[in-house]
Amino acid sequence: MAFTVTKDLLLPATVTGSWPRPRWYTANLWGRPLDTAMMDPWFREQFTDAHAIVVSDQARAGLDILTGGDYHLDEDVAGRSWHHYPLQRWKGLEHEELQSERTRSPLLSYPVGTMLDSIYKTWRWPRVAGRVEHDPKNPLEYAKIWRIAQQAAGARPVKFGTCSAQVLAFFLDSHTPDYNLDDKRQLIWDMAEAMNLELRQLAASGCKVIQIEEPTLHFMARYHPEQKEFIDFLVEAFNREVEGLEDVEIWIHTCWGNPNMQKVFSDESYANSMEIYLERLKGDVWTIEATENNFRELSLFSSFKDSLKKKIAVGVISHRTLQADFPDVIAERIRRCLPHIPADKLILSTDCGFGRQGFNRHLAFYKTVGIPMARNIILQELGVEPRYVPAADERLAWDQLPDYEPFTHLKPLR
Repeated sequence: MAFTVTKDLLLPATVTGSWPRPRWYTANLWGRPLDTAMMDPWFREQFTDAHAIVVSDQARAGLDILTGGDYHLDEDVAGRSWHHYPLQRWKGLEHEELQSERTRSPLLSYPVGTMLDSIYKTWRWPRVAGRVEHDPKNPLEYAKIWRIAQQAAGARPVKFGTCSAQVLAFFLDSHTPDYNLDDKRQLIWDMAEAMNLELRQLAASGCKVIQIEEPTLHFMARYHPEQKEFIDFLVEAFNREVEGLEDVEIWIHTCWGNPNMQKVFSDESYANSMEIYLERLKGDVWTIEATENNFRELSLFSSFKDSLKKKIAVGVISHRTLQADFPDVIAERIRRCLPHIPADKLILSTDCGFGRQGFNRHLAFYKTVGIPMARNIILQELGVEPRYVPAADERLAWDQLPDYEPFTHLKPLR
């Protein structure tokens, strides 16, 4: 592992990953290989133009590290494709239109008539019908997707994110002697190996920052801390998933669920997983939710402050609220982080992604601009030169009163 993109950057600004689509971007893959879809000129134009736009939005917002917005994922109910993009392409899975009761974890059971009940019953999951492995006839094609986004981004690095293999097994049941129905360790391991192959290809293509999203360790440590042996296994499985990526900056994204911007838990805590994420998992950056819980867990980092090996990406804006926070509000949140996380170990981000259905692009942009604007306030307080934010440049502002548009308007009407 290596700090390839944040090494000499103080208080880097980024977002988690997903970004709302332009209204005209209506194309979806629905399980097809990207290579097949790219032969359709209508799809090709939408797909490549959308990637050019999402990196442009984020560059205008002043972000240091951009993302491709998860624009390769289908726009389906509550962000289902985040899980299903790999599940639709790996061998050994079938009938994703079916869902058995065994896929309904007690942690994800909600009363009829609630939005979360509707989401989790609508999503559907495939069943495991054979050995799960990479399918060379329908690969995930992460390397190609990243190249499309990075070419549009130019010099700024594009962070590529994918859900962790281990979170996928959480929802699957087995109908094959290849796997034990109740013990999912072999299934998790095989999925980790399949994902590792895709990630090695992504790294070989030149991608320097990869984000693995939502390993289940913080869930298990919070809700089943007694399962120590299984938690140890999940650590090994995650480290297998990122094996061979020594020249890549690995980010480990953890949140507590974000289907259609909905809050899934109310008693979440990272307390039991601090040592796991900071010491035992391979990786360079750990991302956490903080604005969502009013920064109540920042003090957990105090005892690690002088020995942090990883950088911490703290969510300084919420992906659930409709308020585009002013820079001074976000700056105060950053100040609350600094007593617990040193400035050279702190990354500024969102609690989670914006693109899981239910958010709009206009709001995502202005919520995001607040992060680098607030970062610049803090940099000045630290005696460091602020970095340029195009959206905050008065000379380039799109929206002006006619009185201040001398190059395009006549004398203002009285």
